[in-house]
Amino acid sequence: MIPIITSLVQTLAVNGLGLLAGAVQAKGKEFIESKIGARIPDNPSQEDLIKLKQLEIEQEQLLLQYTLKQKELEIEESKLLAEMHRASQENATHRWQSDMGSDSKLSKNIRPGTLVYILTAYLLFALLSAMGIDINEAYVRLLGEWGQLVMLAYFGGRSVEKIFEMRMNSSNKKKKSRHEWFSGRASGIPY
Repeated sequence: MIPIITSLVQTLAVNGLGLLAGAVQAKGKEFIESKIGARIPDNPSQEDLIKLKQLEIEQEQLLLQYTLKQKELEIEESKLLAEMHRASQENATHRWQSDMGSDSKLSKNIRPGTLVYILTAYLLFALLSAMGIDINEAYVRLLGEWGQLVMLAYFGGRSVEKIFEMRMNSSNKKKKSRHEWFSGRASGIPY
């Protein structure tokens, strides 16, 4: 059923029935058919498309509401995903900062140690393979994926953390310089 709806939505959109296509995508074909009081063929002919265009013009306000609602939901979903990503990055930064502030050597060295371990194991697999010893490809692939994740988290995360720190320092300096400018100006000190 879903491929039929996708095909129908594409057909409608390509033939200038964007409002109808958006409403069908947002609410479903059966719902829109019940609201506009007409059947929408799964594979509309040219004659059907002309009739649907007339219905679209007549029902433009209703279809706009459904299409607008769909766009609002998409925007909300995008905002939610962006907020979740930002919160995730922020949490990782806070975890890493608390690890570095800890007295435990293990918490300070777990990320670099994991990176060294994975790179050493990968090098060992490469050397064994070069000596003709057959290593199961699944282990090599898994270790490679872990290496990518750890490197991305370690180096990428540190970059994000440093950028975050630079922005915080930059905004604090701007606030401080504005405060100094305003306080100097108010006290009569020439700038």
